[in-house]
Amino acid sequence: MSALTIGKLAKQVDLSVETLRYYERLGLIAPQQRSEAGYRLYRPDAVRRLRFIRRAQALGFSLGEVAELLALSGNPDASAGEVKALTQAKIADIERRIRDLERMRDALSGLAEHCPGHRATTVDCPILGALNGEDQ
Repeated sequence: MSALTIGKLAKQVDLSVETLRYYERLGLIAPQQRSEAGYRLYRPDAVRRLRFIRRAQALGFSLGEVAELLALSGNPDASAGEVKALTQAKIADIERRIRDLERMRDALSGLAEHCPGHRATTVDCPILGALNGEDQ
């Protein structure tokens, strides 16, 4: 398979050209070469690399973490323990965010439970009162 232009590559992986340029600025991908007209040309394996990036992001990894995973993936001498440690750190981060979200849900649920809704004016709204610091 021949080299892909940035437009063709973007279409194959369902990303915008701007996203690919952003990934290039971050060092996540790089064109193999440029055409005589100056167009970026990517190797066919860029599709696999971009799919890796998208899957990692879908699992919650930041682009910085994705860069680390890509570096480990490209190094046959790297330790799987490093990959596992990154994954365990991500799990701990996700669990912390879940606890934060549950705390926010519980706080909002309590406020919503005490709000009379359509029977009162916003002056009497405990939700707005709490946001204004009136519950302290």
